[in-house]
Amino acid sequence: MALMGSDELIVRLMLTGYRGLVRPVLFAAANGDPEEIHSQVIALLSELPDSVLLRLEALLGERRNPIEVAGIRFPGRVGIAAGMDKDGTAARSWAALGFGFAELGTVTAHAQPGNRQPRLFRLPHSRAIINRMGFNNAGVEALAARLDQWGVRRGRNVLDLPIGVSIGKTKVVPIEDATDDYLTSLRTIGPYADYVAINVSSPNTPNLRSLQARDALTGLTGALVSTARELDPGNPIPIFVKLAPDLSPTDLGNMIDVCEEAGIAGLVATNTTTAREFLHPSELHLASQAGGLSGAPLHRKSLRMVEAAARRTRLPIMGVGGIMSPADAQHFFDAGAALVQLYTGFIYNGPALVRGVNTLTRPDRVQR
Repeated sequence: MALMGSDELIVRLMLTGYRGLVRPVLFAAANGDPEEIHSQVIALLSELPDSVLLRLEALLGERRNPIEVAGIRFPGRVGIAAGMDKDGTAARSWAALGFGFAELGTVTAHAQPGNRQPRLFRLPHSRAIINRMGFNNAGVEALAARLDQWGVRRGRNVLDLPIGVSIGKTKVVPIEDATDDYLTSLRTIGPYADYVAINVSSPNTPNLRSLQARDALTGLTGALVSTARELDPGNPIPIFVKLAPDLSPTDLGNMIDVCEEAGIAGLVATNTTTAREFLHPSELHLASQAGGLSGAPLHRKSLRMVEAAARRTRLPIMGVGGIMSPADAQHFFDAGAALVQLYTGFIYNGPALVRGVNTLTRPDRVQR
């Protein structure tokens, strides 16, 4: 029998340690409140001194398969997805954990508290999460000020990885005024972000997904791309669009047509789903909770969306949704994704998953 490779052995040992020691402690902390645990972990990561970050990077930060996408050089193919670090407080730590990029946010033009608690539900048997956070964040100006304090500027790689920022609509802003709201966020964060992703697909802000309709998306993307060119005529900031996994083939085709016509730089596929497929029987009672479902039950739906999008467009795709193992990430790469992002998989499997995607996948095995 062939001996296990050193990379695979390291990943397995890390995964065993995280699942057996770290995760049980984390999941039991704060009386098991997943939102409070999340907040505590992000706070801890935000306070790590440089000396600790250097040690972590030596242990965990091996990144492979660099790639240039939308004019941005990514040192690795796996990033942290929007939602994990909404206000960017832990942005200094993501490179040390092995991530090749970090998408901060979703932030809005105005600070807002989000939806009422409880609004985050862990489904461990399903390896899933349901959330209805509602874009709770301190506002785009606060994020810009934090990045400015660290000396972050677009293209300078100050934090040792590209920084993306997901922007969404402020809840109290009428849907007919959404474009101006997004433009405020773009103008504020533009000097600091390597790319901006526009979130029109979250199920947790009323009427937000209506912005995926052809006419609405045409106006929004056209205004954002035009403004990006005005802000930096020589090198406009790349704009990505984040897709819902629940789109029909016709709606997906319409969105891709609009994105190509507007000059959108790429797609993020996908957001969370309103469907409740593939839940463990013991957790079906949580299916009635409003919000978006992420994690293992989302994998097939997101993967199908990446496959469908890759067949229709040459726009680069960031694949996200139910990536719980390096094999799951490989599925996305084989389907046509240039990059992948982690959220729920990182919560359940920790840094072992990041290292596994970095070292055990072959992103270039299938060329688009």
